[in-house]
Amino acid sequence: MAGPQHHRARYGRYAGGPDPLAPPVDLAEALDAIADDVMAGYSPERALREFLRRGGERQQGFDDLARRVQQRRRDLLNRHNLDGTFQQVKELLDKAVLAERKQLARDAMMDDDDRAFREMRLDNLPASTAAAVNELASYDWQSSDARESYEQIKDLLGRELLDQRFAGMKQALQSATDEDRQAVAEMLGDLNELLDKHRRGEDTPEDFDAFMAKHGEHFPENPRTVDELIDALAQRAAAAQRLLNSMTPEQRRELMELSAQAFGSASLMAQLDALDGNLQALRPGLDWTGSENFRGNEGMGLGDGTGVVQDLAELDALAEQLQQDYSGARASDIDVDAVMRQLGEDAAVSARTLAQLERALREGGLLRRSADGSLRLSPQAMRRLGKALLADAAKQLSARTGARDARTAGAAGEATGATRPWEFGDAQPWDVTRSLTNAILRTASEGGDPGAGVRLDVRDVEVVETEARTQSAVVLLVDTSYSMAAEGRWVPMKRTALALHHLVSTRFRGDQLQLIGFGRLAQSRSIDELTALPPVREQGTNLHHALLLAERFFAAHPSMDAVLLVVTDGEPTAHLESYGDAWFSWPPEPETIRRTVTQLDRVTRRGTRTTFFRLGDDPGLRHFLDQLADRVGGRVIAPELDDLGAAVVGEYLRFRRAGYDDLEWEA
Repeated sequence: MAGPQHHRARYGRYAGGPDPLAPPVDLAEALDAIADDVMAGYSPERALREFLRRGGERQQGFDDLARRVQQRRRDLLNRHNLDGTFQQVKELLDKAVLAERKQLARDAMMDDDDRAFREMRLDNLPASTAAAVNELASYDWQSSDARESYEQIKDLLGRELLDQRFAGMKQALQSATDEDRQAVAEMLGDLNELLDKHRRGEDTPEDFDAFMAKHGEHFPENPRTVDELIDALAQRAAAAQRLLNSMTPEQRRELMELSAQAFGSASLMAQLDALDGNLQALRPGLDWTGSENFRGNEGMGLGDGTGVVQDLAELDALAEQLQQDYSGARASDIDVDAVMRQLGEDAAVSARTLAQLERALREGGLLRRSADGSLRLSPQAMRRLGKALLADAAKQLSARTGARDARTAGAAGEATGATRPWEFGDAQPWDVTRSLTNAILRTASEGGDPGAGVRLDVRDVEVVETEARTQSAVVLLVDTSYSMAAEGRWVPMKRTALALHHLVSTRFRGDQLQLIGFGRLAQSRSIDELTALPPVREQGTNLHHALLLAERFFAAHPSMDAVLLVVTDGEPTAHLESYGDAWFSWPPEPETIRRTVTQLDRVTRRGTRTTFFRLGDDPGLRHFLDQLADRVGGRVIAPELDDLGAAVVGEYLRFRRAGYDDLEWEA
């Protein structure tokens, strides 16, 4: 019988799709922030862009990443300078000259005239390191150590120059043999031949395949086409040219002189110059003329410096992507791999999360395109936001008065067909089928056997929602004069309207709600229109016109209990003339006050329950609203802005309770 088989599992870096360890996308926070901006007057498109720029409480935004990009760029420039290769060459030269002097001093067999001549050559070397290296090109070294150090100079220069064009070549050619160098020279010749043919349009895919089969080990990027090969080489070559442009004139002159000694072969520079010419002709759109201002203390070699210049270019590209100020910009445009390379894994997770969040908002039904192409909050988003705002209002009500959650529907009417989880204090009948189904599913999920019986838990119980016996026609008048925006009351006003709208549309579906905004003129508005309404800098608080529209709405629902809720921060300063224009005056004219009061009398003549919500501490407004409330048997509430939603919702529920006796609700 075969023995047991053992299987080994290998674990590696996850590379298949979204990061499973990335933090979840918080759509609730994003939607709340976007809705606040929309209610403050931003377009949904701009509000989305602003949230992505700011980020969330635990989520970095574009601005945070852009600051890190700029800091990374400053760090690179402040840390490095371009003297690295020159310093290495000078150290090797000094080492060679010192070793040669020691050899000359201890070589007793050397002719005195020869020794004197050699010492004179060493004593009279040019001050320029490059000139001294070239001066010693034909020197017959007596010291093997000195000769080795000088050869290291030529080897270093060759590897650095190649490393500028081919990343990693400096390390690959360390301790290289003459055969290795010959192979590189052959590769350069074949590469220039391929690029020449490509420039003339004479190359074929077979030419590229043959080149890669022969020299592919020099190209770790593993390009699949000649264009991919050119792109990789041209970006590196352009960075090398920008590095050269960043040097001082003295450094450039020294480098040109030293280049002649690279590998002891002038043909290397000829091949590299030809390569640069081919690449610049094939990719002229790259930045071949820019420069950087390196000012640090850490010297870089030519290859490393070229890599840093490429990093700087990548950082500049990231900065442009993060600005998102071009048409059609998306968070998915950001190169997450580049973010990972430059800023680390945490920044890459943030960039990826922002892209996922934007995609979820756009494709998940929370934002939608209207007929004119503009972006708007979808009905689903409005419902989610309204639910959250209503929950906040209910929490404030409960904390203030000990009331239950404001999610109760009518308790003594017809069933609505909907159910919900049972809560303490509910008097609605149980939905037995749904409750037993919940118990069976819970038992199975907890590992139990429903066939052996189930035990009903309070978590399983669902109750039947019912409509209340009474129905109400509710009018919410909200002040949309510019003072509401100027005093920071614009967004709380809209949040209040949205919370009340959600309560009526989901829990008291038999009620009818009308939203009316009044500034210089009044207008009935849908919740979508009111939510998206921007503040307009115009004078006028036309409560008279708003009451005219309220009277028309109540007349259209004569069998319903009338409820009038008025949110304002100023006395009436405008009224509607018979010809349809608004008359404005500050301070308020007696005619404006007279028409407003007369119209309020007409609205409340049918027993309308009325409440005024006064915002601010203006004495004139306080006196005026107190008089109106006394006149119509209403009342005035002066809530704090944060409590406005709870105050309006609570007042509506108070009126609903007054409409029937058997609804169990404590306010």
